[in-house]
Amino acid sequence: MATKVLPFYQRKHKHFGRDYRSAQSKYVVQEYSASSASTLLTGTTARHGTQTCDLCVDKKMSSTEKYIREESMIRGPEFLVRLRSHTVWENNPVKLFCTVHGYPTPALRWYKDDVIIDTVGQVGKYKVQSNYGVHSLEILRYVVQTRHKNPPSFFTTDQYWAVTSSKGRSLFPTVSMLPEIKYTKIEITFLETFDVKFKAEGESVTLTCKMIINPNLANLQPEALWLRDDHLLKESKWAKMESGGGIARLTLPELYKDDEGLYTLRMVTKGGTAQHSAYVFVQDGPPPVPKAPGAPMDIKIHDANRDYVIVSWKPPNTTTEGPIIGYFVDRCEVGTENWVQCNDSPIKICKYPVSGLFEGHSYYFRVRAVNSHGISKPSKISEPIAALDPTEFERLKAMKLGGNLDVVTFHDDLEGSVSPGAPSHVHSSETDRTYVVLSWQPPDYRGRAPMWYYIEKCLVDSGSWQRVNTQVPVRSPRYAVFDLAEGKEYQFRVLSANIYGTSEPSKPTGPIKTQELRGVPSAPGQVVSTRDTKTSVLVQWAPPKVPNNLIGYYIDSCVKGTNDWVSCNHKPNKDTRFVVHGLKTGETYVFRVQAINEIGLSDESQESSPLSVQAALEKPSAPYNIALLHCDGTSMILSWKPPKRSGGAEVTDYYIDKREVSHHHWREVNIKPTKERLFKVENLKSGALYEFRVHGASLAGVGAPSEISKPFLCDAWNMPEPGPAYDLSSCEVRNDSVVIEWKPPVYTGHSPVTGYFVEKCKKGSDQWSAVNETAVSHCYLKVCQLEEGQSYVFRVRAQNAHGVGKPSTSSDSACIKALPGTKEIVCGVDKETGDLYMLFESCEMSEKSEFIWKKSYQEITDFSKGIVVKTEGNHSKLIFKNPDMEDIGTFSISVSHTDGVSASYHIAKEEMEKILAQSYEIRNPIIPLKSELAYKIVERGRVRFWVQAESISSAVTYKFFANSKEVMSHDVSTGIIEMVLDHFTMESEGTYAVQIQDGKAKNQSSLVLIGDGESPSVDGALHVTQMTAFVPGPHFTQFLSVHVGDDCSVTLVCQVANLKKESVFHWYKDDEEIIPDVKPDLTSGVCKLPLPLFSKKHQGIYKATISDDRGKDVSQVDISGKVPHLWKAIPSLLGSSAAELVIQCTAEGIRLQCSMKYYTEEMRIHWFHNGNKLSASERLRVGGTPEKACMEIVEPTEKDKGQYTIEIMDAEKTYSRSIELSGQVFNGLMFESSDRGKVVGGLPDVVTIMEKKTLSLTCTVCGDPKPQVTWYSNDKEVEPDDHFVVALDSGRFASLTIKGVSLEDSGKYTMDVHNKYGGEAVDITVSVYKHGDKVPDVKPTMSPKRVVLNKVSIPIPAPAPAPTPAPAPKTPAAAAKPAGRGPPPLRRK
Repeated sequence: MATKVLPFYQRKHKHFGRDYRSAQSKYVVQEYSASSASTLLTGTTARHGTQTCDLCVDKKMSSTEKYIREESMIRGPEFLVRLRSHTVWENNPVKLFCTVHGYPTPALRWYKDDVIIDTVGQVGKYKVQSNYGVHSLEILRYVVQTRHKNPPSFFTTDQYWAVTSSKGRSLFPTVSMLPEIKYTKIEITFLETFDVKFKAEGESVTLTCKMIINPNLANLQPEALWLRDDHLLKESKWAKMESGGGIARLTLPELYKDDEGLYTLRMVTKGGTAQHSAYVFVQDGPPPVPKAPGAPMDIKIHDANRDYVIVSWKPPNTTTEGPIIGYFVDRCEVGTENWVQCNDSPIKICKYPVSGLFEGHSYYFRVRAVNSHGISKPSKISEPIAALDPTEFERLKAMKLGGNLDVVTFHDDLEGSVSPGAPSHVHSSETDRTYVVLSWQPPDYRGRAPMWYYIEKCLVDSGSWQRVNTQVPVRSPRYAVFDLAEGKEYQFRVLSANIYGTSEPSKPTGPIKTQELRGVPSAPGQVVSTRDTKTSVLVQWAPPKVPNNLIGYYIDSCVKGTNDWVSCNHKPNKDTRFVVHGLKTGETYVFRVQAINEIGLSDESQESSPLSVQAALEKPSAPYNIALLHCDGTSMILSWKPPKRSGGAEVTDYYIDKREVSHHHWREVNIKPTKERLFKVENLKSGALYEFRVHGASLAGVGAPSEISKPFLCDAWNMPEPGPAYDLSSCEVRNDSVVIEWKPPVYTGHSPVTGYFVEKCKKGSDQWSAVNETAVSHCYLKVCQLEEGQSYVFRVRAQNAHGVGKPSTSSDSACIKALPGTKEIVCGVDKETGDLYMLFESCEMSEKSEFIWKKSYQEITDFSKGIVVKTEGNHSKLIFKNPDMEDIGTFSISVSHTDGVSASYHIAKEEMEKILAQSYEIRNPIIPLKSELAYKIVERGRVRFWVQAESISSAVTYKFFANSKEVMSHDVSTGIIEMVLDHFTMESEGTYAVQIQDGKAKNQSSLVLIGDGESPSVDGALHVTQMTAFVPGPHFTQFLSVHVGDDCSVTLVCQVANLKKESVFHWYKDDEEIIPDVKPDLTSGVCKLPLPLFSKKHQGIYKATISDDRGKDVSQVDISGKVPHLWKAIPSLLGSSAAELVIQCTAEGIRLQCSMKYYTEEMRIHWFHNGNKLSASERLRVGGTPEKACMEIVEPTEKDKGQYTIEIMDAEKTYSRSIELSGQVFNGLMFESSDRGKVVGGLPDVVTIMEKKTLSLTCTVCGDPKPQVTWYSNDKEVEPDDHFVVALDSGRFASLTIKGVSLEDSGKYTMDVHNKYGGEAVDITVSVYKHGDKVPDVKPTMSPKRVVLNKVSIPIPAPAPAPTPAPAPKTPAAAAKPAGRGPPPLRRK
């Protein structure tokens, strides 16, 4: 076949033959005729004189068919030699060349920067020539034209074009050189993204991203890729993916811990990618049995063959469960649901070879973990795997029979009926502790009959070969030999066999040693935590020194001060850093790390340093919205808004830069930073245009500069209207309203500002609408009737007498939607004090949050009027001690360092009047009465008057009046106030009244008793004769009262009368009956209830009842801190009965004690040292017994010398007793205390250790003379031998070493250190556990240290005479006992 030789330009580019009516020619015509007229293709650009040449063809034909009928000579214009780039010096000539080919002869036009070059009008600058298709443009003098964006010192770039066309023809250019492909740039902006997710196994999760795609072209849609830990996810039943319409969604219908990880959505376009990532945490689901372990994960299948596979997995985290004992592996044939357990007993490592599979069958596998509490849920099933010989297809052979037919056979089918040859190259492909995987090369010839293999093993140097697979024939050249001894060396050989015989054994392998148990990795190194966000922390650590086939790490967290460790990740993390999410802002955490391998988990690392969860410090973002507020011709006043992101530290400083518009260099305005966001820039040129930018600075450094401001003209303002307001902000965002605040303009115009107008605009729109028709005089306005969820921007115009001024800069957009959990201010009156208060609870707080109260949106700074602010947690209360009508107005509160938490409350005039009236009622209360003044006729002409109040305190007082004369006045502690008139006669008629006062509360009641002249009556209905004849039932003649005896005993006493044999008396406390040890003696009529060892636990309402068939009478008394005479009498008796202070020595120091009639810690008793009040602490133990008050000084020092005083206070008087502790007394005490035997430190309270380990208990002792050390085990002295080694080095370092500890060594160990002055005994609890068991959690149950003192005589000076004589104490023996040490506790032998 002849080959046509083409010209070089046709070889390089497309060539169209004469056959225009062919399919190819029609395609070419359609391709070019579809292009638009006069298409311009742009080439490349170079610095300083870059010339670009491209091809432009005019379309002048209206029909494709007309082009097809053209003569065959027509050829479209094309550039054979294109323009190239040039770099030239200014004022030097340059010449551009290009070569064009086409028929008819193309016409060439030259362009510069898209403008055609006029060679006629610019004679002397350009010279154009054309010779036989070679065209040139000569620029005789190249001149740089400077633009304002490129200073003269910079390079400039001009573009020259050469455009060719065939005159009168619609010709098509061909590009001789493929241009750089520039893809359409598609910008993707995420509107909504998914955040960190916390889920549990079995739940589902959906990750969704909404985005804007610009331009949104139907044929150029971006591809959505989902990745987990940088591994691409594919559509499956475990992962459902959707994308399109600006939404990408990933749904995981059933979560397993395998699904935990960092999920990334990557939107891929031809021009680049956009992506978003967030972590998904999957914790263990509910276990089948409480405290059972979590499920294993990441099931992998290795080395699949005809009859076995190797299954591996990763262990779960066991932070809150017991240690894992082992694992069970299950298998299930594909298409069935019959799960079969593969191993009879749990295996301890995370790898297991499963044998006994059927060739050609497919299987699923899963794993379950086991601990002492039970078996976990099964793991996620593996991918299906087929049991096939991987080398089977290597033995296939194909033969062609002609045509398209092939015959496929095995090599074995071509061989004769012979026995096979010996296998070769036997070697181990995998070695473990108890098995070896062997591989070998099949024999070169094997015969036509099916072949199998026999494997034999032999211990090295034994010479005894044993056949491994006597029952199961092996058909593939790979086999796992199980049940091998750990750490032994073996040799293996293989024999092949068929029905015709068995081959010779293969050459034995070299010694193959099974692996020994490597153990878990060592603990990871130092753990360091650093701040990340408000709810996350970055944790980093050093890898373990002994990795032992490390798989990954588990991270645990714990709130400081607790021991509640929580798993941070539930899938092993491979890196040595991890971001822990879901933490509580402001809480302090510690972290630890565990390494894992196939054996299990390592020991925990050391805990990290405590870290409070806060956002990491960063430089602040840029300020924004620079505004000009005033200009006087030489200076400008600027304002700006603070950075939107402070970076975790307060933005305190600002730096301003300026430059003239015609300049390019910035100059600093202020060397010293300004604190305010209002600054006057001075020394400016009048009439010049200036640009400004601002930097914000914090502790983290100086942030990025703001965007360059608009050019401001330095021209004096002289307009009559006011300038713009500034510093607009929004607060109190609710679902339909928002409050806008601003600051008044700096330039007020020719008259003062009289009001403001607010305008609103939806975000993204430019249509402004007025909010208020009437100007407001204050600098805030609540804007209502807004659309929920819509974002708005606002601006403000100031008004004066000359008109409305220019608008302010727009505010930040405010989304009209209330924060979740938003609370409003609660206003009320305190029921106890009558104070007006406003209470606010914040729905969001941070560590740096502060409450700021304002009136009329101006911060309250004057607290002289009795205004108090109390803050506790997330609550803040504004209290008005003296509210009045001046407090009418709007009060607001804002919480700093939150997402705009704020609220307000308006007090109107009518509400303030009600509040003041309610406050007056509380501050001037009236005692409510259950009954007004009433009477009761008693026998023998006596009349009982009483009034009952609903509630009165123990401080109540009352006065009875009869005909305006005071009859009786005294205090009572009951709710019933009474008076008994012994003789009611004619002269007794008149007006009876009672006045009651209880603190600030008052009330009174009156009763008029008149008669008819002969027989006086009560209310005209009851006569004197009736009084004397009336006989009531049992009643109290003396109501309940409290009596305090001289010995401080407290007794309730009452008296009853008119009793009979059937009368019954009962005692009650808080409506529960009291059964006294001694029954009331009704024969005497006096009933008593003693309250022994009276204290606050006896407080309550006591009631006595007397009843029979004639009726019932009740009397009650309220015993509480409100009973003044009770709590006044007891301290008075205590003080008067107190003996002088005495000193006693104790095992741990010095005790000062004062004997008295009765003591309780609830009494007002204080201790002083040299005039300074003492408080209870570990060194100062304040307490006592019912007979004395004590204060013990533990381990006294020289600073404890001086005078000690005890003060006992009652309501009117203070009783004191003092003693001097110094001189011989103190020295004698200190001599023994400092020289006795002591344990300095080093011993723990509890020790847990694994059996067969060595335990060493070591500590430092001291004393003068050197102390003796004795060790005890379970209260029996330890005898040194080979098991127990006791040592005391240099008289200071004592140790007990237990070699090869066993379970019998568990128990209590005591170290006794003593010399002639005494000593100490320290207890240690030792717990021994078996290997593989959970480490026991043992807590100390005994005192870790006991002090033992020997008896020493110490002289104590006689106490000084008491200032006032005191009665002898009830227990004189205890008070008169000479001060000194008691007998020391017995030391165990």
